[in-house]
Amino acid sequence: MSIGRLEEVDIRTLWKHEQYDFSEWLSKNENIEILNDILGLTLVDISKETYVGSYRCDLFAKDETTGTKVIIENQLETSNHDHLGKIITYASGLDAKVVVWIVKQAREEHRSAIEWLNNNTNNNVNFFLIELHAYKIGNSDPAPMFKVVEEPNDFIKTNKPSGGNDTINKSQAQRLEFWEQFNEVVIARGKPFNPRKPSTDHWYNVAIGTSKAYIDIILVNKDSYIGIELYISDNKELFDKLFTEKEKIEKELGFTLEWKRLEGSKASRIMYKIEGLDFDEHDNYNELMNKTIDLVVLMRDTFKKYI
Repeated sequence: MSIGRLEEVDIRTLWKHEQYDFSEWLSKNENIEILNDILGLTLVDISKETYVGSYRCDLFAKDETTGTKVIIENQLETSNHDHLGKIITYASGLDAKVVVWIVKQAREEHRSAIEWLNNNTNNNVNFFLIELHAYKIGNSDPAPMFKVVEEPNDFIKTNKPSGGNDTINKSQAQRLEFWEQFNEVVIARGKPFNPRKPSTDHWYNVAIGTSKAYIDIILVNKDSYIGIELYISDNKELFDKLFTEKEKIEKELGFTLEWKRLEGSKASRIMYKIEGLDFDEHDNYNELMNKTIDLVVLMRDTFKKYI
């Protein structure tokens, strides 16, 4: 057997210009997916060169399911103070909750700075420092690789209660444990949808290819069920349109749904419940998680035809 050897490629030979080459490349759907896997997001509506005062942010996007604003600043050289200042300026000017700084090489002082920002800034703001590398084997095409240097600490940032207390209660810990195991099953099954970053929340969103709605998985331990629902944030017309197709949709799914127009609320929900959730009994977790994944994929693919 012939075994090749990885050879690192200078990224400047692949992308000579940050704006016209690399930012353009990264903004393509098939390439931003590489970054989505790292961030646990589904980035859409990607804008290039968004102005903040007289400065221009390389890429500005939002997460499809949560609407979270994301900035991406590209620096195909060693990290410097100038770009550190820029990402803070852009985050403030664009009200971004996720800040991604991609560099050729991260200096130790900037790694420490991003770590400090993650531990000491607002609970809802998350900073990523990522090195960009590229490799090839023999005469193969070069392949890019993102190496995470600093990222939010799940317990300190993403899962920290809004009151500022660094500890999490039993229910939060149980939900975090569930989502961590759930992601392992999703990955083991070849990622039929992008895994979300595990959190202490009772919900987990899955994009369906439109900002009009998404699939929401909710854990309701007190009533012993997992809910899989199409969540429509603010579009009663869409709910009414889907409701006219109720019989066809349910026939295609093979089960009936709970249709909740929720009068007086902006949101609408179309839900199916899987019974048997108990945070204190994990024997059926694998069965529950696999059934949940099956239904998420089925509902996503079915509803996409009608939206």
